[in-house]
Amino acid sequence: MSLTARERTVLQEIHEWENKLYRYEANDFQLIYDKYIERSFQQLPEKTRESFFAMLDNWLFHTHAFIQGSQLQMDAKEKIILNGRIFNEEISEIQDMKQLSVAQLQYIANQQIARHRLYSFAQGGMTGTGGTVLLGSDIPFMAVINLRAVQLIAATYGVEVNTPYEMMTALKVFNAAVLPNRLKGQGWEELKNDVRNLKDLYFYEGSEELADIAWIEQLLKQGLKGLAIMMLRKKMIQGVPFISMAIGAGMNYQLTRKVTDFAHKYYQMRYLSEKGSLKL
Repeated sequence: MSLTARERTVLQEIHEWENKLYRYEANDFQLIYDKYIERSFQQLPEKTRESFFAMLDNWLFHTHAFIQGSQLQMDAKEKIILNGRIFNEEISEIQDMKQLSVAQLQYIANQQIARHRLYSFAQGGMTGTGGTVLLGSDIPFMAVINLRAVQLIAATYGVEVNTPYEMMTALKVFNAAVLPNRLKGQGWEELKNDVRNLKDLYFYEGSEELADIAWIEQLLKQGLKGLAIMMLRKKMIQGVPFISMAIGAGMNYQLTRKVTDFAHKYYQMRYLSEKGSLKL
């Protein structure tokens, strides 16, 4: 199938982006740090490790389902349909969004991306004030913001995440997006393989385990962020803890930026693949 000029541009952007993922090489410090984390975690009893990862997986599944069924998410998807109807009056449900051009979908998706990056920035700034409740709820709030962003980017490209397959795929996209940079290429390739071997759009036939040792690094980063905020929250500028707020806002924004970039590239790839414009 012949590509439009915009589809060629988007395809080139995807190829350049994924080549950066594949070419990334961890430095010596990162490798030593990874081995230290892995060695430390392996010292825990196997049952403890398995229980921890199972609990984390279970929490992610329930959080995803809660967001998907919330009225706020339903309203957001309805707004996506209304935005799509600006370009095509025939659009009446999420699946119809696939009728739009990649440029139109990109425009709508970028609105969702900008909105959720702003949410993340604001939430990180509030966490940076150092309040105990805000610090304790930072990780759950960040998970909600980023999972919600993935779901709405999927909806923009005509994908409803209410089937077992699409729910698991959205969680795998989120999981791959928060992995350390050295592992993102592997996560991306697994997602591409799922698309290549796609037989059933309803049931998911692959592994349903998400959390692993790589998650520990992200959790440690969040813990170090909380520690830095606690240490710097009393350093005030005109009565406002600007330094700790900047740390919270900056780190949360960067995480959401990574998640939304990854999710956007994935669902663009799915869209082009289903149109026959991209061979995986």
